[in-house]
Amino acid sequence: MTIRLYDTSARQIRDFSPLQPGCVSIYLCGATVQAAPHIGHIRSGLNFDIMRRWFEYRGYDVTFVRNVTDIDDKIIAKSADQNRPWWAIGYENERAFNDGYRALGCLPPTYEPRATGHITEMVEMMRGLIERGHAYVADGSVYFDVRSFPAYLALSNQDIDDLRQPDEGVSGKRDPRDFAMWKATKPGEPDWETPWGRGRPGWHLECSAMAHKYLGTAFDIHGGGLDLVFPHHENEIAQAKAYGDEFARYWVHNAWVTMSGEKMSKSLGNSVLVSEMVKRWRPIVLRYYLGTPHYRSMIEYSEEALREAESAFARIEGFVQRVVEKAGVVEPAPEVPLAFAEAMDDDLGVPQALAVVHTTVRQGNSALAADDKEAAVARLAEVRAMLGVLGLDPLDPQWAGEGDRGETVLNRSVHGVVDTLVRMVLDQREAARARKDWPTADAIRDQLSQSGLVIEDSPQGPRWSLGPR
Repeated sequence: MTIRLYDTSARQIRDFSPLQPGCVSIYLCGATVQAAPHIGHIRSGLNFDIMRRWFEYRGYDVTFVRNVTDIDDKIIAKSADQNRPWWAIGYENERAFNDGYRALGCLPPTYEPRATGHITEMVEMMRGLIERGHAYVADGSVYFDVRSFPAYLALSNQDIDDLRQPDEGVSGKRDPRDFAMWKATKPGEPDWETPWGRGRPGWHLECSAMAHKYLGTAFDIHGGGLDLVFPHHENEIAQAKAYGDEFARYWVHNAWVTMSGEKMSKSLGNSVLVSEMVKRWRPIVLRYYLGTPHYRSMIEYSEEALREAESAFARIEGFVQRVVEKAGVVEPAPEVPLAFAEAMDDDLGVPQALAVVHTTVRQGNSALAADDKEAAVARLAEVRAMLGVLGLDPLDPQWAGEGDRGETVLNRSVHGVVDTLVRMVLDQREAARARKDWPTADAIRDQLSQSGLVIEDSPQGPRWSLGPR
């Protein structure tokens, strides 16, 4: 058994060999808490949650560090715009992120350090870099001298002569490409004391210092979104290695959630907040939707894709419910099927692994149709083992609660079936409206209303809900 991962720094899939046998250390760039999370933010945490679960299934002891960036330019700007303390904005959004992670079934990290709690470690790293000639002080700020580190830009495979970085509105740089590790204090901004004057940390320094604090001079995997390769991860590498750390041995990056081909972001106004999505969609369906594409594949957001994910998961839940009704709750198998394991070992091939889940579900349904209870139970045990690795087991307390789990699965499965049927009727109504057949469209709506359903027309299409009884 060998797990293989795509290493951004090597630009190829590599066999994973841990620094310490039987242990895996992972550092994931977590939330910058300037705003509440959209589903693109949570995808990263979810992808690495699946990675962590697979390593644990394979018998590794995992140390998983996911940081919180609770001070940066955007948080300070929000503080000024809203006339609120910067720390209040950060803490409010940190809680929103954790709510989102929990809602989608992400396991809590081993450690979740905040940047502002590690100023001492940042000062120590800057001191070492200045002494080694890799950093310098200018007008109260501390800059990293990129020319002093020959391996700079190896991760993103860029040429330093083609690189231009903004001056960040501060004078004193020796080279415009040098980046700020520490920013001199400005009126009205939060600041901390250092040997070089008061100020606040730069984004890149925060992660280098916290990774060193919690994982030491070397660790196995550094993760994050593709957008972090440059400049953030390049600058982390420069600081840490110039300081003397070996730093990360594998670099793993997840792709984005896009809308109309563009990365989902608050600045573009195309984000979909997790807090709103969980009101409209069951969290386990959102996890299925965000977690089942390959982590290196882009996800193009659409309501139709979510409905497809809901229907696909309903088929799995329907099988689980039918076996539970016939045989009671079945414990997960001690091992997942070989084909599932091979897919997961190969760069976390979740789409191929999920195909094994659906094949096993079909086999289980065939066993039920043949009244072969023993075979159906065996297939459910395999399905539960596979879904447990993906964090999608509908019988897990995360989703079903501690009460009557069989009944809960039944209710959720019925909801998925009803949704599929209602969608078919709503599609007929939409077709009638498109051809301006208003009597037919109104009649369909009236029939649905008489059945106890409330239909709401929205810019994203019609929605349904159960009316008051």
